[in-house]
Amino acid sequence: MKKPFKKTWMLASVLTIGMAVLTPLQAGAASVETKDNSSIPVQLEQKITGTIKDIYSDGINLKGKDDKNYFISFHKFSDEQIEKMKLVEGQVISVEGNIVESYSDFFTFEVFKKDFPKEMSKEDLTILEKLFNEMRQLQKGLSKERKLTDEEIEKKHEELEKIFEEINKIKKPYTLADWQPQSFEEYMKDYGFNARNIVIKENDNIQLKAIYEEWVKLQKSGDKEKANKKYEEFDKILQPYLDELYAPETFEEYMVGMELNIPAEALAKLKTIYEEAQKASKDENEELYGKLWEEFTELLNQSIKPQTFDEYIADFDFKVSEADSKQLKQLYEEILSLDEKEEKEKTKEKWEAFYNILDPYFEANKEILISASKVTINVQDYLPQH
Repeated sequence: MKKPFKKTWMLASVLTIGMAVLTPLQAGAASVETKDNSSIPVQLEQKITGTIKDIYSDGINLKGKDDKNYFISFHKFSDEQIEKMKLVEGQVISVEGNIVESYSDFFTFEVFKKDFPKEMSKEDLTILEKLFNEMRQLQKGLSKERKLTDEEIEKKHEELEKIFEEINKIKKPYTLADWQPQSFEEYMKDYGFNARNIVIKENDNIQLKAIYEEWVKLQKSGDKEKANKKYEEFDKILQPYLDELYAPETFEEYMVGMELNIPAEALAKLKTIYEEAQKASKDENEELYGKLWEEFTELLNQSIKPQTFDEYIADFDFKVSEADSKQLKQLYEEILSLDEKEEKEKTKEKWEAFYNILDPYFEANKEILISASKVTINVQDYLPQH
């Protein structure tokens, strides 16, 4: 059964355009009266204690003791600090921080500059902050404006590109001066050839090392064009080893772990299509590859037993009422029946009705976004380094 993408809220890149506003800023603010009796909003620190549900590179999903769902951002913390926290799913932690409107609000200038070289001048930092704010303004405009023409969107993207170029132009000399390149041996180790018992020929290794060291010098000098050409030489020698390292899975490897009851005739057909698709991919025939992979998926889907309603609904992190559950189950069973008959339009209508019932539950259980400024684990406090 072909199932639509579930409407769960996922962690997005801080620079992604078009992010929805999830939580009103006022939820974490209080008003202070001024001498002229007007009020100004003052952002308050929230304190949340809860259990870690999911762990990401820059944050966690937390189930609060108040039964609310939170996404806690660690953007203010360094990678080393996050590593020291030794986060584990199911662990109880306390967090202090501010509520923000959207994922993009985690990415402040303070966060942006935390990895800048320390030698950067105040003048350049001031210019970078101005450019950063212009960039954020443009991104917010793109996010909120729903009636922009393609031409207007393209123009805004061009403006963003110019700002990125200006930012990189200022940062580059500092970055290059601060850059400590890996040794050739360390660089090659990261590929993982040894783990796959792939041995690079001695003559190739000598050439690769010489080219790598020339590439480092060119990178340091800021000569991007010559550095890129030099890396193309490096890549050309390394490519056969990369092809071996990233060799496509065999059909048997691909099928491992799939608990399917596939007749022998269908299995043989699947293997043939799979191998033809791999060949089309190697030949860079994207059209044929897409066609074959669609054929492979459709044939494989015929052997996949669809989830029961109870299995499907169990994936959601909330309970639905008895009355709604009854309606949802009926719709789900109608969807299964229509899917077997391949009545796509009717199936689509039923899915829409299904999710219309679920939408209020998603709304009520959406995550509150917190930018963490303090994390407490087992009485140990972690604070961002400034």
